[in-house]
Amino acid sequence: MPSIVKLLKVVADPNRLRILLLLRREELSVAELQEILGMGQSTISTHLSQLRQAGLVEDRRTGKNNFYHLGPAGGSLFEEILEKAGKEIPEASQDRNGMRRVVKKRQDKMRAFFDSVAGRLGKDYVPGKSWKSLAEALLRLLPPLVIADLGAGEGSSALLLSQRAERVIAVDSSAKMIDVGRELARRHGVKNIDYRPGDMEEVPIDSGAVDLVFFSQSLHHALHPERALAEAARILRPGGRVVILDLLKHRFEEARELYADQWLGFSEADLEAMLHKAGFVHTETTLVDKELDAPQFQTLLAVATKS
Repeated sequence: MPSIVKLLKVVADPNRLRILLLLRREELSVAELQEILGMGQSTISTHLSQLRQAGLVEDRRTGKNNFYHLGPAGGSLFEEILEKAGKEIPEASQDRNGMRRVVKKRQDKMRAFFDSVAGRLGKDYVPGKSWKSLAEALLRLLPPLVIADLGAGEGSSALLLSQRAERVIAVDSSAKMIDVGRELARRHGVKNIDYRPGDMEEVPIDSGAVDLVFFSQSLHHALHPERALAEAARILRPGGRVVILDLLKHRFEEARELYADQWLGFSEADLEAMLHKAGFVHTETTLVDKELDAPQFQTLLAVATKS
């Protein structure tokens, strides 16, 4: 923890306090902070440099951008300062609104990608989307179940699950994906799939309403995977399970542009930690597939139970 004198000196600047208040709620890039605060890049970079030197912020490299978030320094006094600053700084409310707009732009960019490929996902290549890995997950299902397919896309997984499930609730943020999914279900005569537009981090399903939550190559598209898993825990009944098929952590940076990926996969430790934080127990993780062609994506399966 930095000395109290240094901490107070750094946070004495109102603009640095505004930055800290934003980073307390959301991880942001310099460009996004510029848009929210209306300051120049050099000014914001200078403030961030001072905050980083004091241990109050840290950064994470993602593709071409650095994203900043609060660091571990400061302790309870720092939290108290931010709590009071949020009430006293007149721009704080406006900054929060700007932050919400910036985050929505990120979500809209990803949604636009999926709108653009709706109806073609079965024909175009999608990393980690293999029948072998899907079969591995299906082996762990106990029908008949009420299943939530989060980030359902065109609904190929939902169609498979519907054959034995009591009901499948397929949720996706892309309206065009939902339309394609509904049409596929209609053509196949499937009537037990309920397609709903919505975000993985704010799932339009009642608490405790489902037996199983399924993420098939969708969690790495969540802005905040831990929030998506917390939502999964919320909608599950006690003893319900979550099944995750996703990419093992990789370094293929082009995936961010090619497939609108927010995260370059997850390690087994990443998933286990996020599941534990969301309240899941009895977590099992297994590597179930490895592609032969470069960049040789590997598929990770995780299964856990709501306590």
